[in-house]
Amino acid sequence: MAQLRQDYDKFTAQDTVIVVVGPENGLAFSLYWSSNSLPFIGLPDPGHTVLKRYGQEVNLFKFGRMPAQVTIDKNGIARFVHYGHDARDIPANEEILELLENMNKELLAT
Repeated sequence: MAQLRQDYDKFTAQDTVIVVVGPENGLAFSLYWSSNSLPFIGLPDPGHTVLKRYGQEVNLFKFGRMPAQVTIDKNGIARFVHYGHDARDIPANEEILELLENMNKELLAT
């Protein structure tokens, strides 16, 4: 999440809303968000409803949930999905920002 916070202005410049979904309850999310001053949306999902829908993997040998990033366009279509193999396996912000820029260009062209 620190990576997303670092380039938050670049994401918002691409007309992007960042939503981080996690398995914790609302109180845990609220405390974490306020203590870390995170500028994006945190969605608690203690029942794992959203996480299961998007296929986020759980690997108990690697201490729980593997990272997953899904980029959804303004029409509600998942345009990019990355499922990490360990906690550090996440795409670089530059990769996501380039994808967002291309998606926005496509939308303007239609």
